Amino acid sequence: MTTIGFLACETTLPGSTARREDAFEHDLMIAAIQPAFAARGWTLKVIDWEAPMDAFANADLVMIGSSWNYWDKVEKFLAKLETLEAAGIRACNAAEIVRWNIRKTYLSELAERGASTIPTLWLDQMNAEDANAAMDEFSCDKIVVKRQIGGGAEGQEMLERGQVADDWSFTHKAMIQPFLPSIAQTGELSLLFFGGIYSHCVRKLPRAGDYRIQSLYGGTEVSYEPTDEERAQAAAIIAALPFEAPLYARIDMLANESGTLLLMEAELIEPYLYPEQGPRMGETLAAAIARELEV
Repeated sequence: MTTIGFLACETTLPGSTARREDAFEHDLMIAAIQPAFAARGWTLKVIDWEAPMDAFANADLVMIGSSWNYWDKVEKFLAKLETLEAAGIRACNAAEIVRWNIRKTYLSELAERGASTIPTLWLDQMNAEDANAAMDEFSCDKIVVKRQIGGGAEGQEMLERGQVADDWSFTHKAMIQPFLPSIAQTGELSLLFFGGIYSHCVRKLPRAGDYRIQSLYGGTEVSYEPTDEERAQAAAIIAALPFEAPLYARIDMLANESGTLLLMEAELIEPYLYPEQGPRMGETLAAAIARELEV
């Protein structure tokens, strides 16, 4: 019998005392995936990625599902994926893909390959002087500062000209981008692909007065039917990756002031898959896994 592992973590596992407020997204993904796997005679096994190797016994493939704490344990996380692969367990996405995608500087490589991206500065250390210089560089009055390794907007800050305290600093390696007002006007588009094949799309909007689109901060999402051009732009990002199309990918895009779609992220590690907006997500993912395993 085929066994598929779904890697979770201490902050997403049901019953955990440290469970995140948005861990219901883990539950929604499992509810969508489990029936589709069962229909193929597969067993779905949810596993804490930090569990001993015994917990992975009999797994044919493990997908990185809701490992939403890896960014604080990067080397341990990468080592675990490599250990699984060395033991003959297929990891999806593969450790080499995760290592490439884990630091957001990969966006520079995709830009070199033709992707339209948001202008970005990369700094190992950042203080108030750097923040003001970035606003000058971008000719804007607001910037967004993100961790180079991170997810879910954790640690992210928006800074405004004239409002940055002199002693402000950022404690992680930073990526700095101009704030694009369209995030609150037209929202962010997320297009989901499984095995390189388009599945579904959502439009995400922040709650009033915020700019973060994650549910943890009150963001909402609705099903969205992308235009042919929007789908083609997202597919071009998949084609630009320096490896074959991975088992799963979520391409996040945002329009600039002229309406041009810009790549925000190519999420290849543990993206939320928006099963509510993709009613056939479980079946589509299962079909991609079947192709991966050739079963």
